[in-house]
Amino acid sequence: MSEQPATASAPSHPASTPDEFDLPPAYDALATEQRLYEQWVESGSFRADPNPDREPYCIVLPPPNVTGALHIGHAFQQLLQDIVIRRARMQGLEALWLPGTDHAGIATQVVVERELAKEGIDRREIGREAFVEKVWEWKAQYGGRIVEQMQAMGNSCDWSRLRFTMDDGLAHAVRVAFVRLYEGGLIYRGERLVNWCPRDTTSLSDSEVNHWDVDGELVTFTYPFSDDPSHGVDVATTRVETMLGDTGIAVHPTDERYTGVIGKTVHHPFTGQDLPIAADDAVDPTFGTGAVKVTPAHDPTDFEIGQRHGWPLMNILTAQARIADTAPERFRGLDRYEARAAVLEALQELGLVKNVERPYAHPVGHCYRCDTEVEPWLAGLQWFVRVDPLKGPAKQAALDGKIRFWPERWTHAYTQWLDVLRDWNISRQLWWGHRIPVWYCPDGHMTCVVEDPSACAECGSEQLRQDPDVLDTWFSSQLWPFSTLGWPEQTTDLSYFYPTTTLITGYEILYLWVARMIMSGLYLTGDVPFHNVVIHGLVRDPHGRKMSKSVGNTIDPMDVVERAGADPLRFGLAWQATEAQNIPFGEEHVDAGRRFANKIWNASRLVLRARDGRTGPPALPDRAAMTLPERWLLSRHEAMVEEVDQALTEFHFAEAAQAIHRFFWSEFCDWSIEAEKERLYGGSPAERETAGELLAWVLERTLRVLHPMMPFVTEEIWQRFGAGESIVTAPWPEQRPELTDAEAEARFGTAQELVTAIRRFRKAHGLRDGLSLSATLAPRESDSKEIESVRPEIERLANLSSLEFGESASEVTGAARLSADGFDVFVRLEGVLDLDVERERLRARLAQVEAEAGRHRSKLANDAFVSKAPEAVVAKERVRLSSLDEEAEGLRSQLASLG
Repeated sequence: MSEQPATASAPSHPASTPDEFDLPPAYDALATEQRLYEQWVESGSFRADPNPDREPYCIVLPPPNVTGALHIGHAFQQLLQDIVIRRARMQGLEALWLPGTDHAGIATQVVVERELAKEGIDRREIGREAFVEKVWEWKAQYGGRIVEQMQAMGNSCDWSRLRFTMDDGLAHAVRVAFVRLYEGGLIYRGERLVNWCPRDTTSLSDSEVNHWDVDGELVTFTYPFSDDPSHGVDVATTRVETMLGDTGIAVHPTDERYTGVIGKTVHHPFTGQDLPIAADDAVDPTFGTGAVKVTPAHDPTDFEIGQRHGWPLMNILTAQARIADTAPERFRGLDRYEARAAVLEALQELGLVKNVERPYAHPVGHCYRCDTEVEPWLAGLQWFVRVDPLKGPAKQAALDGKIRFWPERWTHAYTQWLDVLRDWNISRQLWWGHRIPVWYCPDGHMTCVVEDPSACAECGSEQLRQDPDVLDTWFSSQLWPFSTLGWPEQTTDLSYFYPTTTLITGYEILYLWVARMIMSGLYLTGDVPFHNVVIHGLVRDPHGRKMSKSVGNTIDPMDVVERAGADPLRFGLAWQATEAQNIPFGEEHVDAGRRFANKIWNASRLVLRARDGRTGPPALPDRAAMTLPERWLLSRHEAMVEEVDQALTEFHFAEAAQAIHRFFWSEFCDWSIEAEKERLYGGSPAERETAGELLAWVLERTLRVLHPMMPFVTEEIWQRFGAGESIVTAPWPEQRPELTDAEAEARFGTAQELVTAIRRFRKAHGLRDGLSLSATLAPRESDSKEIESVRPEIERLANLSSLEFGESASEVTGAARLSADGFDVFVRLEGVLDLDVERERLRARLAQVEAEAGRHRSKLANDAFVSKAPEAVVAKERVRLSSLDEEAEGLRSQLASLG
């Protein structure tokens, strides 16, 4: 792709202000960002349409919940997407970032129920239809909040394509997907144990359950034999209340302790039933007593055991996790935790309790939404997706490289999860969501169709009742990459943009969402939904803790935008966007981004003024007219462009941000602009023009490289160049390998080392920057001419009144000896420092260094320490000793030079 200024076909913007080529003294982010964003949207800068002359690049935004506000995790994830899509747009691709929001079934229903409760309204009183209307009213009032916040962050989405998972088109896609999966035998209805949240009163999929250890109790009690109550079988459980639903006892077939009891029965002390004892391979003989109570209606493993042995299912809990009427009367109506204590007490009264271990840490499943302890529960007939036929192709797509995970380690996590994936429960006992497209007639016939039927497909009855459940929110979300492009219709958008290019999301929904999109995409469209999956970590506070309002460690991105602007937050987040699973982020990163924005602004003011009113794209000056520092600058700029290109191609966002920052702050501002000031302010007209255009050329390109991370400040400056309508559609800088200049980098690099050594000397002795010093350099003979060529730059950058060349170190007296890049530099101290004071300072520091080195040397001479301490600790000691010895040698050399 040829790198040319934006053409006339690019979106046009309103004319710039009269002072279009001047920058105000300070950058006003708050006044600038809204104005620029409105220009971008009005001019259609973010629009994307099928274009046969361009290669597509498509990202679908992971839809945030319509209930929410933009939090720091959203800001981080969306920033990464915006970086990728803005760069793709500048690369000349037809770049579509398709936005949307999710109806968030459970979360939204809970929020609206809470709001109605404030008015004294119970949803059950007003009924399903009226409640759903209330939810739509709530969505209309509050649902756009997060979109407004995304726009304030600078997200370059094509807002003309904004989607909502309950839109008519997407609702149609959900029904088509359900019917096709059903007709393909991949959706079925059955009665199985589900994960049940008693607070939200709905079932959950396995992926919506988070497990963590809780301090509970392990109760060991006895089930008496039916024919000999004086003896029995001891069992251990962490949920003693579930024994009210026990229908059997199981032992491992090879456990010799129980060989003689298999086939016998025990007596239930509260129900009076006799429970059979059976052998089953699922029993872990190392847990508890090796014999387990089996509650098929309240434990997944017990359910499987019960199915194998034909034991009945006894559901002893209500939907609110209270003891049901199926249990003995004395326990009915108790909360599950109250029942736990009551059953234990009743067993103790009967003398059946052998032991209670407290606390006993064990993993317990919790609802991913509200953290309530989940109950395995029989919720009646439920709908499930049969995943075995879907898992294989989804796994193979990753193994074959059709889908590539970044970082690559997530490929293994993804395929491992698929290996153990169980059938997916998609029924949710809610009113808000996509209602299951199945109808029943009085005769029990079932009709599954896309459009609402008028009569039963089997018997013709018109008395139809739709299934009351709605689909799991993730069922509609799994269709997101193609339903948003018009599927199930074969639209032009779908043909052009699908498969999408890249998905960027957090690791916490790799299984909830990403895997399901891959399975459904392959089955329903015949192709993968995306080619790249970029998995990022979760934003934490600087101490690695989860951000929480109760802890007081949250950062509200909108507070930052209103206070400092979006760019500082964006750059601070990009700086931290490493491949770590936890991303530590604090106000110091925002402040660093703010300071960087100011640095960019101030440097740009200087460069724009240096153009002396010239407009249009900066032109690269003739190489023959360039100085060594200018050639060095171009070479370092090219290195930065190559490094950023490589980093962003591989989704290494932090590396890209740090490369840009290092180049702009240090190499461009601290070195090049300073080196050019003599030519800018004291050179001939030709020199001033060459220096000004060179700096402008480098700055303009650097702004384009930085634009995806900091869109606002770069646009505001870039438009002053008169290089095109908008940096949004300006071309991404192409690589220019011919600008790489190893010789210039080496020679000016030596000058940098010398200047840095002198600057460190100033700082070490508390000398003000304005104090002029004189120095003598003892260069290597072969490098004399090279050093001489950059003598003016060294003198100016190090603030030297003179830099002389000496033949040997012995000729220099009364000076501090510095070492840099193999050279000796002698800074004269007369009139600068008191030599006696300096000698005393050096002697004192030498004594400290020698004493510390002695301690490390003694430790390393101790065989016991070297043999027993970890290898890393010993290595650290050796490195430290070497460093101290090197410093001591330098101090002795400095003392010798002072006489």
